[in-house]
Amino acid sequence: MEVVAYTDGGASGNPGPGGYGAILMWGKHRKELSEGFRLTTNNRMELLAVIMVLETLKRDGLSVVIYSDSKYVVDAVSKGWVFNWEKKNYKDKKNPDLWKRFLISYRKHNVRFNWVKGHAGDPMNERADELAVSAYQIGPLLVDEGYEAIAK
Repeated sequence: MEVVAYTDGGASGNPGPGGYGAILMWGKHRKELSEGFRLTTNNRMELLAVIMVLETLKRDGLSVVIYSDSKYVVDAVSKGWVFNWEKKNYKDKKNPDLWKRFLISYRKHNVRFNWVKGHAGDPMNERADELAVSAYQIGPLLVDEGYEAIAK
């Protein structure tokens, strides 16, 4: 059986307050995740949503299918860019803290990515978006330390 996840992230102002939302489904089980941050970027939240899905899994070696509307995340992995960035120690790349964290969890599983068009009526993508937006609109807002450390 495989884990299916829908993820989304966003920021109001980019940078600005932001959040991620994710829905994990495994058999009859379903779990929703979300958090909001006081200052971050859209791409960081898109990537953090995927990281949180992978870090939530309690067993290694699972088959995971992730649906995301982020070309940034889907292409970086599917086209192998992130592995080249890693070899070059993320020189001149944004979000190395999150990409490093992603790769640790990614390598524990068999992960496939599927890109979905955002705001196009896919109910699960729309729900992930709702979770992300409400996370930063309602709060509480956490500190994205990786972003705020470089933004100073």
